[in-house]
Amino acid sequence: MLTALGPAPVIAVVFLLLYVSCRRHDPRMLRNGVFLTAAAFFALVTVVSALTLVVPGFGFVVAFGLLLVPLAVVALGVALIANGVQMLRAEGRSLGNMLSLVAGVLVFVLPAIAVALFVSTRSGASSPWNAIGVALAVLMVFVCGYFAVALVAFAVYSVVYGRMRHGLTPDAIVVLGSGLVRGEVPPLLRSRLDRGLGIYRAERAAGRRPVLIPSGGQGDDEPRPEGAAMAEYLLANGAGEQDVLPETASRNTRENLAYSRAVQTGAGRDGQVVVVTNDYHVLRAATLARRLDLPAQVVGARTAAYYVPSAFLREFVAVVVAHRWLNVLACAPFVLFTAFLLWESFQQR
Repeated sequence: MLTALGPAPVIAVVFLLLYVSCRRHDPRMLRNGVFLTAAAFFALVTVVSALTLVVPGFGFVVAFGLLLVPLAVVALGVALIANGVQMLRAEGRSLGNMLSLVAGVLVFVLPAIAVALFVSTRSGASSPWNAIGVALAVLMVFVCGYFAVALVAFAVYSVVYGRMRHGLTPDAIVVLGSGLVRGEVPPLLRSRLDRGLGIYRAERAAGRRPVLIPSGGQGDDEPRPEGAAMAEYLLANGAGEQDVLPETASRNTRENLAYSRAVQTGAGRDGQVVVVTNDYHVLRAATLARRLDLPAQVVGARTAAYYVPSAFLREFVAVVVAHRWLNVLACAPFVLFTAFLLWESFQQR
């Protein structure tokens, strides 16, 4: 039976071993998500193949499930558009708040463009523009498929990493800023601060005394630094005055982490760090901490459900941009293959 299942079981085991090994080495690596997703996919292929062999008629169930995939894609597009409209109403107009709306529109537009390019070839087989249209459609399918798989892997590992128990004994608890509203701490940022206070209280109950570092500078639309407002909130909710060391100069997540580490070491604390952010932001913050070589792991605070899709897409885009040359390299074979198809088409004319 194992022979009938093909290579899928072996591939699943190989990817699972890679995942376990890399996660033990450092759970903050993005490649862990790729290995885990690949292991889960080939394990699913193995299970489906086995059931098809031993359960009469199961092949029809699989075929029916595949027929439902387009409906699932349509449902995803509709859900993203609805979420985008809700984001604009609740959070205001901005590029970041429009991401789920844009993604939902692209779910419908990109397949339509690909189909239109293929269909247009029927109007004149000898036209060189037809070959170019087919090549562009093929390239679009490949590139969109690549980024769709990358998004799934990122999403899967974001959830997995966010649920890990890291077992750290923190010397510092860094709470990342996320913007003030009229100089005050809004609900999104409050959730981070409350999670940081929960860790702080647990450590105090265990007889330890980590420092709390609320981290965030002053934006153009803010009357005071985020770190100052966050420190005020922590002190008002039971943190010891000597334990709160605000960082007020950073402008992005990378600076949050780097400058907070400087505050920590400046206070004579150079041990492990727990970084607190919202759940959608956990994995990117963790990868940045790894690139900065910080002894840190990241935990997440709950976020309102409607806010997550756009925020998560923003995180994915940020990761893609940060690793842009790796993504260009990954897409290069698709470009070369499409160019080869186009060259072959012109050679046959």
